[in-house]
Amino acid sequence: MTLHTPGPKAERPRERLLAHGAHILTSAELLAIILRTGIKGCDAVSLGHKLIEQFQGLRGLLSADPRTLMGVSGLGSAKTCELLAINELNRRALEEDLKAGHALHQPQRVKHYCTAKLGHLAVEHCMALYLDSQLRLIASEEISRGTLTQASIYPREVIKAGLKHHAAALILAHNHPSGISEPSEADLALTRHLKHALALVDIRLLDHLIVTASGATSLAERGQV
Repeated sequence: MTLHTPGPKAERPRERLLAHGAHILTSAELLAIILRTGIKGCDAVSLGHKLIEQFQGLRGLLSADPRTLMGVSGLGSAKTCELLAINELNRRALEEDLKAGHALHQPQRVKHYCTAKLGHLAVEHCMALYLDSQLRLIASEEISRGTLTQASIYPREVIKAGLKHHAAALILAHNHPSGISEPSEADLALTRHLKHALALVDIRLLDHLIVTASGATSLAERGQV
């Protein structure tokens, strides 16, 4: 009979997870389970630590684009695809929550979803979350890319998409790559302009979120919508 011997240190997190649960593992150990192997002179757990440091946290790592990930020593196409898949699954899980529940009553989930979608983008993106009369998410769509100004968002196109989705309400979200979540005067002007335009077709603008890598700021919570 062949006896099973414990694997190397980099494989131990897998055994601990099965025995005690994922919550007891460090982020680097969880990454090690996904990465499976390290590189020369660096086991999988150590590689996990290095990746977290290099990308300034898990969110930065899991939001990185394929080209950036492929350029990291130790991350080939297979590991890159696994990390990208995990981030996409996370976004879809959050999206399922918003489609099943009431977005207005789940502000933190809305913020987490928008942060996962926009938080680490290097260029400003603006998206709209279209909601039904029960405030469940119908769809989220990018409506602008580049420097956000009132002129770069076409209310007619936002309204057209809202009518297509039979939306009763909408949440606007855009990122600040600078990391500063304070709304600009252009952000506030756009909020007022879009709110007025949507009201003409009985679609409510519920919120405008300013998103950074560390989270999202709600203009509705600040009384600015």
